[in-house]
Amino acid sequence: MKIFTKLWLGVIALAILSPLGLILPAYFKSNSAWGEWSAGELQKFLGYLPQGLGKLSGIWNAPLPDYALKSSSSKGLPHQGFDYIISAVAGIVIVVLIVWLIGRILFKKGE
Repeated sequence: MKIFTKLWLGVIALAILSPLGLILPAYFKSNSAWGEWSAGELQKFLGYLPQGLGKLSGIWNAPLPDYALKSSSSKGLPHQGFDYIISAVAGIVIVVLIVWLIGRILFKKGE
């Protein structure tokens, strides 16, 4: 099997396993995944909100907040898990297209 095929199989496996970030915290009744805290959660943990984070927290809004569609937040864990996979696939497609585009721009045929 070619290395390129192995790479894609690994990426697909990771996309399929992505709902574990949603399922495991719910199963163990823990808080959100490590490092994915909102500004409010971080303020609750630390007792204060770092000044720079407070200023920057409203600048970026994710296209798929919480890796899910807005309509599926109340539909339960299995549906949200499927949304995680959709979000992973969307991210993979976007990254591949950006890298392909950069490659086309930097390395034109015949040069």
